[in-house]
Amino acid sequence: MAKTSRAVVRTAVHKRIRRKVSGTTQHPRLAIYRSLNHIYAQVIDDEQGVTLVSASTTEKDLRGATGGNIEAAKRVGREIAERALAKGISRIVFDRGGYLYHGRIKALTEAVREAGLNKDESTAESAESETDENQEQ
Repeated sequence: MAKTSRAVVRTAVHKRIRRKVSGTTQHPRLAIYRSLNHIYAQVIDDEQGVTLVSASTTEKDLRGATGGNIEAAKRVGREIAERALAKGISRIVFDRGGYLYHGRIKALTEAVREAGLNKDESTAESAESETDENQEQ
C-alpha cells in the first residue's frame, strides 16, 4: 500500500471534484476549507476569478468557545448565506473541498440551505424524506 498522507489524498480528490464543479456569475461556487480548529467558507465566481463573500470562525463575531465543531459550522453557514443573499446571490454550487460529506461539512451545507440559499434543494430533500416515511408506514 502506498504511503500517502491524508492531505495529499484530499488534494487529489479536490482536484477531481474541481474538474466538474465550477462557479459562474449566475451560480457561484461555495468552497469549504476545514482545519482542526476552524472552518472557512467562500463564495467564488470562477469566471471573474474573484471571491464574492467569505466567512470563517476566525472572525470576531463568529468566534465561539471553539471553531472546530458542528455548532461553529452552522454559525458560519448561516452567516455566509446571509451575506450572499445581501449581495443578491440566491443559487450556488457546492464544493466540499475533497472532504467527506458528513460532520462539519454537512452541518455547514444544511445551515446554508436553511438560511435561504438553494431553496429548491432543501424542499426536495424534505419531500423525499416525507415520501420515505410514508412508504415505511
